Amino acid sequence: MTWRIVVISSRAKLDLRLNTLVVRGEQSAKIHLGEIALLMIENTAVSLTAALIAELSKRKIKVIFCDEKCNPCCETVPYYGSHDTSAKIKDQIKWRQETKLLLWSEIVAEKIRKQRDLLKLLGKAESAMLDSYIQQIRPGDTTNREGHAAKVYFNAIFGIDFTRTADSFINAALNYGYTVLLAAFNREIVANGYLTQLGLFHDNMFNYFNLSSDLMEPFRPLIDKTVLKMPLEQFEHQEKLQLLAVLNQSVYIDGKQHYVNNAIKYYCRSVFDALNNDDVGLLRFYRNEL
Repeated sequence: MTWRIVVISSRAKLDLRLNTLVVRGEQSAKIHLGEIALLMIENTAVSLTAALIAELSKRKIKVIFCDEKCNPCCETVPYYGSHDTSAKIKDQIKWRQETKLLLWSEIVAEKIRKQRDLLKLLGKAESAMLDSYIQQIRPGDTTNREGHAAKVYFNAIFGIDFTRTADSFINAALNYGYTVLLAAFNREIVANGYLTQLGLFHDNMFNYFNLSSDLMEPFRPLIDKTVLKMPLEQFEHQEKLQLLAVLNQSVYIDGKQHYVNNAIKYYCRSVFDALNNDDVGLLRFYRNEL
């Protein structure tokens, strides 16, 4: 099982030797590819061989590249993630609209539940309002309970003046964490043979990752909780490592303990089972506790 999150933060050359990532730089290291789930390239002075990139792609190891400010700017997406990709895409195009609307409602409800639980943990009275929003959700969330809940939620945990568009360390941390989550979902969707562009709710013609943006929603509070614990007097390398470590936190699905990174796999497969069988009851969400 892959579990390592490898971060390259200084000048180095990366290449492939005997199924092993070889890092040659100030500090040399060798890591077997079978252990790696995600490779984060933070430094623009890092070089990779074509052989390594090809093998990482074959093994469905997500690679995220950062810009000169060490912020994620792009990632690798393999052409083919599954041997039956063509058949999976045909199935994806045929998913029933009614099922997609019901599934999106369940995803929204679960996201709001996770937000409510965090508010309860913090002793925030606004948790009761989120409870009422869950009861008001309709198929497809036509009344936008998700948007209303988000406003209440973020103002409750970060202050009444907080907005997601402000230039702040909080938003920088949230955006970084959400990007890491998005990359993990992109990996799983492609690995299962589906297109990230065709979403359930998100339908932006400029968004390459509409489906990933849909499926990741219930996992966002994991990032929010981590950001809340940070003093955020700065947002540098150590803070980013804390957000990357969210993928190695423990959660539960069907009574079994998993790393978040692995829980994403189980959750995504349950989503595809639900869509292909027109049965929302097959959907499986993570729990923070048993």
